Amino acid sequence: MGLFDSLRRRGKDGQKAGTLRKATSSDTRHLEEWAASRHGVEAYVEPRTAVTETTVVLVAHDGEWTRRRIESLEAAQAFGKKRQMPVYEVARVGYPKRMREYTERQKRAKG
Repeated sequence: MGLFDSLRRRGKDGQKAGTLRKATSSDTRHLEEWAASRHGVEAYVEPRTAVTETTVVLVAHDGEWTRRRIESLEAAQAFGKKRQMPVYEVARVGYPKRMREYTERQKRAKG
């Protein structure tokens, strides 16, 4: 161990600061439960960045949405196929208008 290793910051999960957290079974479970409790759900995959691992945004018919980490684009596609849910890449198609409208309605309701 180096002289300053013990001084490096660690996140809530004990990982070194700057380490990307991988998708967990609780992420997948949340996505499964969320999708099962809504209808008209579509998946929008967000690519990995320097700050975040690959994520998937599930968007329901009314624009309500949730986001969680997922292992990869392929994992998101398998998730969607298993549930007969369309899967899109955000970088190619963008986010659906209903998602933005839902977020705006939520902001107005709170403010």
